[in-house]
Amino acid sequence: MPNRLAGERSPYLLQHADNPVDWYPWGQEAFDKARELDRPIFLSIGYSTCHWCHVMAHESFESEAVADILNRDFISIKVDREERPDVDRVYMTFVQATTGSGGWPMSVWLTPDLKPFYGGTYFPPDSRWGRPGFPEILREIVRVWQQERAKVQVSAENLTEQIRGLRSVSPGGDVPEADALKEGVAQFAQTFDQARGGFGGAPKFPRPSELLFLLRETARTGDYTPAFMVAKTLQPMSLGGMRDHIGGGFHRYSVDANWRVPHFEKMLYDQAQITLACLETYQLASDPFFAEVSEDTLEYVMREMTNPEGGFFSAEDADSIPPEDAAKPNAHKKEGAFYLWTHAELQTLLNDDFDVFRYRFGIRPDGNAPEDPHQEFTGKNLLYVASTIEEVADRTGQSKDEVESSLQRSRMILFQERLSRPRPHLDDKVLTGWNGLMLAAFAKAARVLPDVDARARYLGAAERSAHFLERYM
Repeated sequence: MPNRLAGERSPYLLQHADNPVDWYPWGQEAFDKARELDRPIFLSIGYSTCHWCHVMAHESFESEAVADILNRDFISIKVDREERPDVDRVYMTFVQATTGSGGWPMSVWLTPDLKPFYGGTYFPPDSRWGRPGFPEILREIVRVWQQERAKVQVSAENLTEQIRGLRSVSPGGDVPEADALKEGVAQFAQTFDQARGGFGGAPKFPRPSELLFLLRETARTGDYTPAFMVAKTLQPMSLGGMRDHIGGGFHRYSVDANWRVPHFEKMLYDQAQITLACLETYQLASDPFFAEVSEDTLEYVMREMTNPEGGFFSAEDADSIPPEDAAKPNAHKKEGAFYLWTHAELQTLLNDDFDVFRYRFGIRPDGNAPEDPHQEFTGKNLLYVASTIEEVADRTGQSKDEVESSLQRSRMILFQERLSRPRPHLDDKVLTGWNGLMLAAFAKAARVLPDVDARARYLGAAERSAHFLERYM
């Protein structure tokens, strides 16, 4: 039987509408029930394209045994962080302050008056990787709630006061001098990866707002060092596995330091901000590479993430059913399945163009994706630029023009082939703030890109987005 979430609008909440857990949406009904039954609240926060949210849902929230504990001893509330960023922000502050890290799914236990006393992120279904199993956590919290209630109440009061202190912002003093900007650039320079681009080690996130800051500093000071860090980051990011070389757009982040292996989720705000960074880098350097990456990303958004009236969807999932399992009943989704290829299927699909393609993208018979504990990438190839056009031409004895034509044919063949695969879930929420970022990217592209026809197309997309936001949001 569907639970209370069946009447919600959030794609994330609807994903949990058939769980055996007696979920409540965030609201007064849940709070009143917790007080009436004198139970702690289990608060679970995530979003519909979150890979580890799916994992915990499958392992725990679809389990009758786990649901029995939650339904007997807790009031369980499910929140979409993109629908209620205010709720997410409060409890993420608590989790980060008490554990030193955060993320989603977020799991927090509250008193009936909503004060947190314990929290974390993903919990496995049994003890592993140094983490206690989720049922063990639940049983221990029930014990403490029943036998040491006074300690829980005092702890919750103290932690809530600390969170209030962390979240309170006193009125600002003087505006910092320009030296603060200079110091910011120096701090980025200290963590900049000179060999591979990006900042720090694995995992590597695109961090486009920081790239935009560095570009502004080059414009402000005339010092090209900050802009060099930006270009040195955007280029390997765009050549690596983080970019979808068949359909366009960027995945969420790279799990390794080389930009090779992505977490395959695609977020609207990343498409917008990476495009803005590429456009501003193109303005500065006049390098057509950055214009091409911008256009490729915008075309993806227009094709896959835009509704008929001009609003932009929120995200595409990392997980989907592998094409070889599409006909199987109850097939399980796997991360990256939509984007990965075997050597044999590429050889069959591409025929005479295969050699060019395999040299360009590092295709191997046994797969070029690394081994992983879940065996989801084993034997598969993910696409990253392994060789330059000139290197491919040398190896195949073809001209550069012939290589580029071959790659274009291959891209269209594989794009068509992907249309027959089970697609990742599309989160079709339209969020005002994220739409504003995307509108800005289209509007900037309409001003700065060299192709007149492309500029007109992107201006039209920006105008449709603005009209959509005016009318509906």
